[in-house]
Amino acid sequence: MSSILLPFLTFEESKHARVVPSSGFTAQLSLLTSGAMAFLAVFAMALSFATGRLADQWGSELARASTVRISAPEDQIEAQTQAALDVLLTTPGVASAQALSDEDERALLEPWFGPSLPVDTLPLPVLIEVQETAEGYDAEGLRLRLAGEAPGAVLDDHTRWRVPLVKAAERLRALGLLSLVLITGVTAGMITLAANAALAANGQVIRVLRLVGSTDRYIARAFVRRFTLRGFTGAVVGTFFGMIAIALLPDAQVEGGFLTGLGFRGAQWLWPAIIPVLAAVVAYIATRVAATQALRRLM
Repeated sequence: MSSILLPFLTFEESKHARVVPSSGFTAQLSLLTSGAMAFLAVFAMALSFATGRLADQWGSELARASTVRISAPEDQIEAQTQAALDVLLTTPGVASAQALSDEDERALLEPWFGPSLPVDTLPLPVLIEVQETAEGYDAEGLRLRLAGEAPGAVLDDHTRWRVPLVKAAERLRALGLLSLVLITGVTAGMITLAANAALAANGQVIRVLRLVGSTDRYIARAFVRRFTLRGFTGAVVGTFFGMIAIALLPDAQVEGGFLTGLGFRGAQWLWPAIIPVLAAVVAYIATRVAATQALRRLM
């Protein structure tokens, strides 16, 4: 990657940057570090956005759907099913309620038992799919009504499924944000090491600059500017390749689940643009601190 990044160093040839002699390994270290960290930051940001969308999707979809399971003797199953449907359709907050057919139940069980499952010969309960309105319904009140009208009916409002899934997605999003923080810290540490190495290697040059009248502020500014530009340049290239890699990932598919939904959507593609700016700020602060401390040691 260094051969790709080095042409961008032409942007550094300002009046102040020319007082800093070129240093091969520090230039490559700062460029490669900022480029690699920016590349990883794009993926961490994409993970954070994707898990955020997943948490919202799971929360909204499971919150609007419920299931009523009816287990009763064969001679009562039809009557209790109708009674449960009557209760559901007269409950405020219930948008629709429909009993699943044998074909629907077979489709639900097919991923686990295969397409040849003999549904007709199995004592499967009747399932009623319930869709609620935006306002929702009183789950406890509905359970009491079902217990009175259809004793074999059990309401499952998916709370036990929804809460763990949403929590898992939110924790993944937090891990993505934590990864961005760690990447920022690693970038700051590596650029600090590179700046310290460059300052130590050019100690004699710094003494000569002082002899000819250069102030420590002028010398520090030259180093800070050069490493800030290196950090920004490397981050631009790393972000560019990271976005290309994200764009080449498969599109979101139901069959693929979460793994095919990793990426940005719509205006989220603009967010990686802050990564080079953040890298430049980190490089500026890290190099300024390193330069100030190094110049004091060279007094």
